[in-house]
Amino acid sequence: MPVANTIKILEDDSQKEIILKAAHVVPNPAQLEALKDGYIAFVHFGPNTFTKKEWGTGMEDPKVFNLQNLDTDQWCLAMKKAGMKKVIFTAKHHDGFVLWQSRYTDHGIMSSPFKGGKGDVLKELSESCRKYGLKLGVYLSPADLYQIENPDGLYGNLSEYTERTIPRPIDGRPFKNKTTFKFKVDDYNEYFLNQLFELLTEYGPIHEVWFDGAHPKRKGGQIYNYTAWKELIHSLAPEAVIFGKEDIRWGGNESGNTRKTEWNVIPYEGDPDTMSVFGDITGDSIGMRSQLYNAKYLHYQPAEINTSIREGWFYRDDETQQTRNADDVFDIYERAVGGNAIFLLNIPPNREGLFPAEDVAVLEEVGERIEETYSNDLFKNATYDQAFFDDNLETFMLLKDDETAVTMETGEPVTINRLLVQEAVATHGERVEGHALDAWLNGSWQEVAKSTNIGFKRILRFPEVTSDKFRLRILSSRYWPAIAKISAHYYKERPPQLEIIRDSEGMVKISAKKDEFTWKRDPEQIPSEENVKITYCIGDGTPVKTYKKPFLLKEGTVKAVAVQDDVKGSTTVETFGLLKNTWKIHADSFAGENRAELAIDANPHTFWLSQAKPTPHYLEIDLGQKRTLSGFSYTPKASENNSMIEKGVIKISENGKKWKQLESFEFGNLINDPTTREHHFKQKVNTRFVRLEVTRIAGDGETASAAEIDLYSD
Repeated sequence: MPVANTIKILEDDSQKEIILKAAHVVPNPAQLEALKDGYIAFVHFGPNTFTKKEWGTGMEDPKVFNLQNLDTDQWCLAMKKAGMKKVIFTAKHHDGFVLWQSRYTDHGIMSSPFKGGKGDVLKELSESCRKYGLKLGVYLSPADLYQIENPDGLYGNLSEYTERTIPRPIDGRPFKNKTTFKFKVDDYNEYFLNQLFELLTEYGPIHEVWFDGAHPKRKGGQIYNYTAWKELIHSLAPEAVIFGKEDIRWGGNESGNTRKTEWNVIPYEGDPDTMSVFGDITGDSIGMRSQLYNAKYLHYQPAEINTSIREGWFYRDDETQQTRNADDVFDIYERAVGGNAIFLLNIPPNREGLFPAEDVAVLEEVGERIEETYSNDLFKNATYDQAFFDDNLETFMLLKDDETAVTMETGEPVTINRLLVQEAVATHGERVEGHALDAWLNGSWQEVAKSTNIGFKRILRFPEVTSDKFRLRILSSRYWPAIAKISAHYYKERPPQLEIIRDSEGMVKISAKKDEFTWKRDPEQIPSEENVKITYCIGDGTPVKTYKKPFLLKEGTVKAVAVQDDVKGSTTVETFGLLKNTWKIHADSFAGENRAELAIDANPHTFWLSQAKPTPHYLEIDLGQKRTLSGFSYTPKASENNSMIEKGVIKISENGKKWKQLESFEFGNLINDPTTREHHFKQKVNTRFVRLEVTRIAGDGETASAAEIDLYSD
């Protein structure tokens, strides 16, 4: 059977024939390159960087983008050291502000103070990418709040569909690329196509065009003419994959979570090549046999696992906006890149035009771990098929009929705790459904690790084992497996990542974070604490103390580090608000056992849930005495994604009866990123009673929930 990127299912195909077809679905050349890139960067930058918002309104004065300095070389050097191969830049976010010198709008960098309006962030980044050997992609948001809110805006203006020439000529700004297109489109699609033409012809080569489905606001029934967009992209950037459409799909969350089994052969109801609208594929399982049987088409479509190195997509500050540590990022790398997917990590530049020093340190540490672990193949001298040794996925061993295992003998014993396996997906597709690694120990084969599919790349992680003979067993497959690479590696474990918790009485406990990796032989196993010393400090970093037992903390920030065999682990930081054990709380309502008290019990696993009714909902807190407050935080309950508090107001009172509005607040993107959010008051306030009044629920829900509400004085 010939292989293809998309294969049609016929009405009379049997289940066996459908699975055989699935075993012959392969990536196209651009998708294959995207999988080879593996670990890539996202850069969110724009007015939100200066307004400290996640989503702008479109009505920002371009002068808020008060960039004085820019160093895209620093960005690219950090990404290069991290081991990243490509960067996707937010050329335009939902606010409509453009970060290049577009001919078709003045709402952008040309109207900002940066270099007197002559600056071009994308141009500088493209030059730095060439300097450091990084590929470049662009994120051009289909949504555009400036074009929606502006009285003369083009989005949803009900203009007629007429034949337009792309690009539209602009006096004094000719294009070097003389290619033109004719499309029957409306005003906004023409505007979008003109901007795509600029990006794809003047900043390239472009290797990824990134679209998402975010719609902060709609107007006029605006429809996107994706068919025209695709024709333009494929013509001007043939090497580019299109995210959010038929080439690359979303992983289903923005937290860095991965599926245990990530198939890239996806069932479709229609032909992906002719579709215009692509819904998000977010299920726990999306390519199992049972899901393929009802498909009309089978299509190869890799997943991108996207998340941010910081809380939120845009930079806010270095004090309250936490950064992921190297343990966390390296873990996502191994789960995503080693789980048949692509890892897209966002690094937001600060208002100085730089990646923050803390973020750069994490990137460099992760890059060092990747290089240290995966540059050395401990099977390089083993006796097995030479096809496994090279990095050419078109050389492989085809396991036919009863061939279900490959044995590697190393001559001398080697100690490993990682195995990397790849299938020849470009020529033979994804076939393996289950596999295991055995080691020859004490005169017999013993299973060391076990997993499901392989696909483009699978990394098995397991406790270290020493042997001179190993065996890869294929447990099940859709057709003859074509194994292109097997390599063994050793990851030098770091001191355990720490967890800092405070109970309802204010006692702080610091311990090794429980290991939740499913690859452990013992699911209850936690990192070894043997010879581990934990040091911590409160506040500014002095004095540093050795942790021996829980201690009382009424409020403040705790920073802790584990040291094992003179090696320092990642720093863990937790900020705790005012002690809540004397507070009293009242809500407008509660559902079932989810009483208001559960929002202040210092346990994020319990939560308050209101009854279903139109907003406003509210929580009223009596602090027992007057306190000076600087802000509050809201921890949503991830399982209650239709009751997360997206918008509201904070009110204060002298007596708990007569309320005065202090400030409004808004938390964006909660459903995709259900993490703790902080709101800092414009100025401190002295009060005893605080009321959190909910005016909008994420997803237009009718119930409100809160896992924890915290108040801060510092």
